[in-house]
Amino acid sequence: MTQPSLDLSHVRAQFPAFSQPGLRDQAFFENAGGSYACVQVIERLARFYRTRKVQPYAPYAAAQAGGEEMDEARARLAAMLSVATDELSFGPSTSANTYVLAQAFRGALKPGEAVVVTSQDHEANSGPWRRLAADGVEVREWQIDAATGQLDPARLAPLLADGRVRLVAFPHCSNVVGEINPVAEIVAMAHAAGAVTCVDGVSYAPHGLPNVAALGADIYLFSAYKVYGPHQGIMVIRRALAERLPNQGHWFNGAALFKRFTPAGPDHAQVAACAGIVDYFDELHAHHFAPGPDPAARAEAVHDLMRAHEARIVAPLLDFLSDRNDLRLIGPRDAARRAPTVAVALGRDAEPVAEALAREGINCWAGDFYARRPLEAMGVDIGQGVLRLSAVHYTSAEDVARLIAALGRVL
Repeated sequence: MTQPSLDLSHVRAQFPAFSQPGLRDQAFFENAGGSYACVQVIERLARFYRTRKVQPYAPYAAAQAGGEEMDEARARLAAMLSVATDELSFGPSTSANTYVLAQAFRGALKPGEAVVVTSQDHEANSGPWRRLAADGVEVREWQIDAATGQLDPARLAPLLADGRVRLVAFPHCSNVVGEINPVAEIVAMAHAAGAVTCVDGVSYAPHGLPNVAALGADIYLFSAYKVYGPHQGIMVIRRALAERLPNQGHWFNGAALFKRFTPAGPDHAQVAACAGIVDYFDELHAHHFAPGPDPAARAEAVHDLMRAHEARIVAPLLDFLSDRNDLRLIGPRDAARRAPTVAVALGRDAEPVAEALAREGINCWAGDFYARRPLEAMGVDIGQGVLRLSAVHYTSAEDVARLIAALGRVL
């Protein structure tokens, strides 16, 4: 069957930002910092605040409706990720969720046991695990290639060889390198060595929800506000691991798997609004494909639709940047091997270039993006930072052409 092309007009009609004065004439390339919210999320959030903003689950209509919408969000997201409903939980951010997880591992790991972190990660999936060293846990760093930023599985094998590693934490893709890591392969290596895995999917999930069961990851983390939703962190912890880690929630909630790693109550309205992410993915599926009953299969079809569009539109940008000798493209040139999150080191301060692009109607940013470790490992001057140009599926080929033309004027 021929893969349909993404109907960009239909896609952009689902995002109110594209019709707003002050936004509709801008080309938005700061999606890795946070995407626009789809109308389905906005409507659910507004409805919750208007009619359900009470303590959920109490025995009256508004509270019952609020609780049902929170449960709906958890169940439908879990189904799209191909995990059990109670294996998914919410928290204020991925960074906060990872700190809670690290605290749980702090109580489970023994002195002399080891964890592996990478030099490719955003600090959210590196710093919390590195702090376990204060309790006698050995922290081993899986280092990236200094020239390419690549995270080579061959470099992981020696770190696992002695059988003392209990956790491998790594990104699905880096928020500055962009290269998509072979998650299933890495997970299999870790499991064979007796370790569990924590995969940071924050920079991958906006480009299509993964099948977590197929990947085999024990923990998979991402941020709803980068996947067209509200500011929540979404955390999948598979049952076998979650049940053996110490409870981090209230003691009387420990029997509920989705509450074990949520020390404080999540934002009820934002949790409920996350069902709008699934509404949106289902809308894309219904518009482009024949009906399908399996949520994970629908998510996979939408994932492939998004990725094909993104690879096509970002390829000219990667070619343009690769052909210049006055900058350094971070990560692979091949659009199929990476997320459309494109960082460039300019050999000078990047912030003034972002400011110049803003005057051209190109919205992006510059800095280290909490990815200081990978940038330093690649020899990038942190003080200068990188210019980051990040697209998603609602980005148009015209936006990219406009960006390339503006870069030609300001670089």
